[in-house]
Amino acid sequence: MNDHVRDLASVREATDRLLAATGKLDNADVTQPSRLPGWTRGHVLAHVARNADALVNVLSGRPMYAGAEARDADIERDAPRPLAVQLEDVRDSAARFDETAAAPADWSRTVALRNGVTDSASRIPFRRLVEVELHHVDLGIGYELEDLPEEFTGREIAFLADRFAGNADVPAIVLTAADGRQWRTGSTEGGPVRVTGSAPELLGWLAGRRDGAALDTAGAPLPTLPPL
Repeated sequence: MNDHVRDLASVREATDRLLAATGKLDNADVTQPSRLPGWTRGHVLAHVARNADALVNVLSGRPMYAGAEARDADIERDAPRPLAVQLEDVRDSAARFDETAAAPADWSRTVALRNGVTDSASRIPFRRLVEVELHHVDLGIGYELEDLPEEFTGREIAFLADRFAGNADVPAIVLTAADGRQWRTGSTEGGPVRVTGSAPELLGWLAGRRDGAALDTAGAPLPTLPPL
């Protein structure tokens, strides 16, 4: 069961962490490469801001983006801005999302994202939390997967495991965290590949942030996951 009120509080906390951390940068830092191929830190910050506005559209019943080209063009347009402008945009767009999400609504309704994806409105705050937390890590400014709240890490592993579940291009996989938590994903056919490691390493691999070298597969090849 999704608790959108609790998730909204977590989004506010995560946004505050990101703003506090990026506030210590300077204009030159924003132009440096992020951990995402081809993107500077400015691209990441621009995406975080535009994603907030996109999710306002989703909750308001409008298309998430005008189109893939418009989405990419907006990020390219906003990426070179000075740090102060970036931070103001992240802050203001986050406030717009929070205001929209805090309004009375039918949280059981189905909403449309992009590429034909639909979801319960109640899960949109968690989707926003994922954007803020993982892109904070992507900035490469000292916030790591190991710094993510433990509850968030477990929920995001479950979310990504569900996303790959039933995918015939992904072999059956059993994920086991160091604390014993388990998740199943991939195909329902054949014996599973057992992948074991710390929860942050599992999340990093599933989310395409780490190569999985720190995970144990008992000698089996680590499966290749499709892009998110």
